[in-house]
Amino acid sequence: MSKNKLPLYAIVELLMRLAGIDPQIGNYKNHSERGDNVLVKTANGTIQLSRALVLSQFHKPEDIEKRDLESLASRFRRKLSRANR
Repeated sequence: MSKNKLPLYAIVELLMRLAGIDPQIGNYKNHSERGDNVLVKTANGTIQLSRALVLSQFHKPEDIEKRDLESLASRFRRKLSRANR
């Protein structure tokens, strides 16, 4: 892993954990990194992760508590369907 790049599989693992809380989150599509934030696009919307959280998932996933995942899942933004635009 390069110094500044985040490991993709850690992002995907986080999405899998979040999908256990909210199945509507959907599968990984892509992501963009901006400073300390990571905007992740899924099949069903977007969610913003912190760089620190992704690195925690990479190095020590057991340190991420369920309540933190629940809080994060609540910030998922579903994309609008074409019928609702």
